[in-house]
Amino acid sequence: MQIVGGKSLLQRVVDRVTLVSDQILVIGSAYQPGFPTDSRIEYKEDLYPDKGPLGGIYTGLSASKSVYNVVVACDMPFLNVELLHYMIKLSPGFDAVVPWTEKVQPLHAVYSRACVDAMGVQVKEDRVKITWFLDDVHVRYIEQAECQDFDPRLLSFFNVNSQADLARANTLIEENIGLGNRDKL
Repeated sequence: MQIVGGKSLLQRVVDRVTLVSDQILVIGSAYQPGFPTDSRIEYKEDLYPDKGPLGGIYTGLSASKSVYNVVVACDMPFLNVELLHYMIKLSPGFDAVVPWTEKVQPLHAVYSRACVDAMGVQVKEDRVKITWFLDDVHVRYIEQAECQDFDPRLLSFFNVNSQADLARANTLIEENIGLGNRDKL
């Protein structure tokens, strides 16, 4: 289990997302020993475990009670709550709201439950690249400059994928660099 600033990566994500949503679904393969016991979390086993993130998003949207759903990866320790609120606010009228920084950020997005049927078809056809799915739905892309209005250093999109990333995340926490007084790391 990777620890950032004294908390697991997943706990850091849950702590942020609970500020924008009442229902927190964590999608994964078979239940993991050591999974945080947090009453705010519902664990759902991935309906299509070999279909990558698109299969996980499909599982989450299928189980969700909300029309619009924040979807984030479990390894993003510095989610910016104001940016997430902004994305939710933009959601009506779109199937997805997705940041586009140096690349498309489909694992830091808002998806409508209206995507479930189209997503299910693509998963069953083994067309599981999320960007392929985005090509087939009505998307509001948020440009990098727009994201930086809320998150100047774009730390929301920082993923912990290696020991070097983990060390950098802990250094950011220690130095308390980043998001300012209203959104501490």
